[in-house]
Amino acid sequence: MDSQHDSAPASRPPESSRSQTTLRVNGKPHTLTVDHRRVLLDLLREDLELAGAKKGCDHGQCGACTVLVDGRRVNSCLLFAVALDGCEITTVEGLAGDGEELHPLQRAFLDRDAFQCGYCTPGQICSAVGALAEAEAGHPSHVTDPATPSGDPVALGRDEIRERLSGNLCRCGAYPRIADAVEDVIP
Repeated sequence: MDSQHDSAPASRPPESSRSQTTLRVNGKPHTLTVDHRRVLLDLLREDLELAGAKKGCDHGQCGACTVLVDGRRVNSCLLFAVALDGCEITTVEGLAGDGEELHPLQRAFLDRDAFQCGYCTPGQICSAVGALAEAEAGHPSHVTDPATPSGDPVALGRDEIRERLSGNLCRCGAYPRIADAVEDVIP
């Protein structure tokens, strides 16, 4: 038995499923009319042409899409862009600011040769920036010594770094050099 399917031409979603959204990306405001189903990763890559964050698994399991939202690391493939109206988004392209100098973690990744293919590197760097801020703010990880006073900065040794970056996969296996690079920027 043959069945026929009408192929409706691709069309723009109705206005009721789109909202005007303003995001401050890498220090610059962007106001866009965004489909409610559009995730931040696709908006960054396709609408704003910021290709640093990568689409790895599209399920929040690999960390290649990690960016910072209001200073906290997130998997951009899992967040609807409209839910971030008014938020500050920082991608790997914006870590250095407007200057010519690289962010200290970007410099450390280069100095330590902490990448091979480079696909995961932007997410690794953004995740490391977020992890450093979390430790400084006193957020414990699974391996933090329970005797650490609540709210005090958490000392970042090798085990802490590995645990905090465990959500970012590197298919090339550059983990030891990634941990070296993060150790290099610990104050």
